[in-house]
Amino acid sequence: MATRTKIAVVVRKDLAEWQKLNVTAFLISGITAANPDLVGADYVDGDGVRYLPLLGHPVLVFAASADEIARAHARTVERGMASAIYTEDMFGTGNDVDNRAVVAARATGELDLVGFAVHDARGAVDKVCKGLVLHP
Repeated sequence: MATRTKIAVVVRKDLAEWQKLNVTAFLISGITAANPDLVGADYVDGDGVRYLPLLGHPVLVFAASADEIARAHARTVERGMASAIYTEDMFGTGNDVDNRAVVAARATGELDLVGFAVHDARGAVDKVCKGLVLHP
């Protein structure tokens, strides 16, 4: 069944591989926390072992330059779309309190974004991500 909404993660393409994975995981946790209805039912294997539920939506991951991320994120802000963000400064913190503090210390246009995620109507997400390339 096709969904009417879409989840996109945009990650800076020059990050180390571990950073790309880390940023993607954190951003998806934000989308999931804000949209618990996107989570499906538990998984159960043939032996009856129960596993945690997963998102019931596909997640598209895009690779982008810093400028492309800034432009795409600005589109989310202009459209009033909720997004999860991860900044370069957050790599230097060790906890959520400090993460929020480094974000609060900068104006929107001054955030050194290394990634962001958005969940919204398919067409709206397509417009935000227009011109971006899927991560290889």
